[in-house]
Amino acid sequence: MTTLGDVLATLERAYPPATAESWDAVGLVCGDRAEPVSRVLFCVDADRSTVDEAVEVGAQLLVAHHPLLLRGVTGVPADDPKGALVHRLIRSGVALYTAHTNADAANPGVSDALAEAIGLTVTGPLTPNPGRELDVLATYVPVADAAKVLEALHAAGAGTIGDYRDTAWSVDGTGQFRPVDGANPAIGSVGELERVAETRIEIVLDRRLRADVMRALRAAHPYEEVAFNLNEIPALPSDTGIGRIGVLPEPEPLRVFAQRVADALPRTEWGVRAAGDPDRPIRTVAVCGGAGDSYLSAATRAGVDAYVTSDLRHHPAGEHLAKGGPALVDVAHWAGEWPWCGQAADVVRAAFGGTVDVLVSTRRTDPWTVGVTSRTGGR
Repeated sequence: MTTLGDVLATLERAYPPATAESWDAVGLVCGDRAEPVSRVLFCVDADRSTVDEAVEVGAQLLVAHHPLLLRGVTGVPADDPKGALVHRLIRSGVALYTAHTNADAANPGVSDALAEAIGLTVTGPLTPNPGRELDVLATYVPVADAAKVLEALHAAGAGTIGDYRDTAWSVDGTGQFRPVDGANPAIGSVGELERVAETRIEIVLDRRLRADVMRALRAAHPYEEVAFNLNEIPALPSDTGIGRIGVLPEPEPLRVFAQRVADALPRTEWGVRAAGDPDRPIRTVAVCGGAGDSYLSAATRAGVDAYVTSDLRHHPAGEHLAKGGPALVDVAHWAGEWPWCGQAADVVRAAFGGTVDVLVSTRRTDPWTVGVTSRTGGR
C-alpha cells in the first residue's frame, strides 16, 4: 500500500521544502500522511475547478504549484472561498499539497519544464542559489580513540555530503608532543617528549554546525589540548536557483521564436507577446516560470538574446529595452508554469509505477477569459 506520506517523501526529495523562499507556504495543507493513495492529480492552482476535478476523478491527493493559503489565516470557514475549498477537500478525502518556490529552485524544476517545452537545451540557472558553505576539519586522535571521536563528530552533523552521510577520511601516523609545566597530559609525562600512534581524521561539515561540531570534538577527544585544522571551502556556484538559461538548436528571428513559444504552451486569452526587434536573431534564452520582471537585470547580465517569463509590466519592460536588454517574451502566468505539472507527475510515476495513477489537470485556471483586439485601429 502506498501512503500519502510515501508520495510526499518522493516529492520532497525532488523539491526540498527547505529551499523555498522564507515568505512562501509550501507543504501539506490538509490530509493524513498515513492514508492510502492510489490516484494523484497535479495542477497549477487549487481552485474550485481543479478541486472539483480531483473529486470527480477519485484522487486522494491534489498537488498544486501555487499555495492556496499563502498569507496567514486564523480560520477556514466554509463561507469563505478558500475555506470552502478546504472543507470540500477534507469532506471528500482529498489531501492538498503545495510545491511552490521550492519547485522553482529545484534542478530540474519549474523553469526546466518551461525550457524543455520551448525546445531549449539548459546550460544553467539564471540566478544560482548560493553554494553550501562548508568547512573541512582535520584532527589528530590516538588510534585507539579514533572511532569514538569520529562517531561523536558524525552525531553532531559532520560528514554529510549531498545524499551521503557519515563520510570521513583517515590515515595513521605518528604524533609527538612534550608536556610542559602546568599541563595535565592524558598520555606521557611533563617534560618528556612523547610519540603516539595517531589517526588523522578529515571531515566536512556545514559551516552552520561549526560550534556544535567543535564542542563534540573537544568532549570526545582524550587530549587536554586538541590539535586540529579548520579550513573554509569557498562556496561554488550551485546548479539550483531561479530561472534557467538555455540555447536553441539554431538561431531564429524573434517573431519566429515568439510563435515557437506560443505553440509550445497551452492556449490562453492572454496569449504570447514579444517586445523588441521582430527580426532580432534569438539563440540564447533565459526563462523564468511565473512572474519574472524582478530578474530583468539578471537576464541582461547573462547576455542572452531573449527572456521568457510572465506578468511583465509596462514601465519595467520599456526601460529594460531602452537600456539594450534582451528581447522579451511575455506568456500567461498559468501557461508558463503548467509544464511543471507533467514534470512533477513523472517524478511520482517513476517512483510508484503502476501502484499510483498519476493525472495532470488540463483545466485552465488562468483568470483571463476574454481576449479582444481593436477592429478599427482607433486611438
